[in-house]
Amino acid sequence: MSLPSGELSSDERLDWLRLIRSENVGPVTFRRLIERFGSARAALAALPDLAKRGGRAGSIRIAPIGQAQTELAELEQLDARLVALGEPAYPKPLAACEDAPPLLAVKGTAHLLARPTVAIVGSRHASINGKRMARKLAEGLGKAGYVVASGLARGIDGAAHEGSLAAGTVAVLAGGIDHIYPPEHADLFQRIAQAGVLVSEMPPGTEPQASHFPRRNRIISGLALGVVVIEAAARSGSLITARYALDQGREIFAVPGWPEDPRAKGPNDLIRQGAHLVGSIDDILDILNDLVRRPLAEPSSPPPALPGGSPSETEMERARGIIWENLASAPVTVDEIIRECQLSAPVVATVLLELELAGRLERLPGGKVSRLGPA
Repeated sequence: MSLPSGELSSDERLDWLRLIRSENVGPVTFRRLIERFGSARAALAALPDLAKRGGRAGSIRIAPIGQAQTELAELEQLDARLVALGEPAYPKPLAACEDAPPLLAVKGTAHLLARPTVAIVGSRHASINGKRMARKLAEGLGKAGYVVASGLARGIDGAAHEGSLAAGTVAVLAGGIDHIYPPEHADLFQRIAQAGVLVSEMPPGTEPQASHFPRRNRIISGLALGVVVIEAAARSGSLITARYALDQGREIFAVPGWPEDPRAKGPNDLIRQGAHLVGSIDDILDILNDLVRRPLAEPSSPPPALPGGSPSETEMERARGIIWENLASAPVTVDEIIRECQLSAPVVATVLLELELAGRLERLPGGKVSRLGPA
């Protein structure tokens, strides 16, 4: 079994929720577990042994049934629901990303997620002209039939939602589906819940932490055919979104700015690196209208499942030592590990899965991994 082609049953949805809420199980690892064991229930049963094989000393925390049931009940009370990766309602562009959330909490006009989408992101400390441009582009995209996605942040994000609310907007939240951040966007939050759609991968009640925002950003770009950047300082969250978009094969658009304005550095650098320069809505539509006729690339093929009983545990133990020795805190791709260690893809995939569940490995964008812990 791989991902569902129809709706999950209530029991399967509960198992999926328990698995993704279990310790050290991220989106990529979730997929690998489903691919290997065939179901979330079987994967849950295998977690303790996998973590032990990866070098974990204590027991791994598996989300209890009661916790998952409570989360589902809270979502129902909030008039929200969970959409699973592979179900018909799950946004197809996001599903094409290797690290797509297995479950998305959705509140509002969910059918907007099926329409072609463009992300608009930028500075929280935007200028008047920057916000005006965001509203103008968002309104133009809406009139052309596109939904606009952004992160509900101050500045450019808020202006983009305002400009696209009438035609359709998606707000991707860093916290839970019920958590309004920033607080001054409470009214905008409610209007999006009524006329647009709110999306989150976090449990209800979760307050956004710094580490949540990059995760949110890869959903914003993953939903979209392209990302438009308006006013972004160097090393800003908007540029992180642009990097995710590049990894995901999305188009990058940037509105140029006055060279002496620090907020112009991000877009101007993107243009120098090959992003599409945006002076008007036509500069975006000329590219997008061709894209909507071409399907997005399918996600990269998963590593083949490890055949039962092969290789032997002695061989696997040897492989664990080789891989651990070759890992470092600096990220490397899985393909590099396979080539350098001279091991098969299934063996490497299994060892990396064990290490991540043991809390000794971190997965990073672009199919990279890095070692956690002393060398």
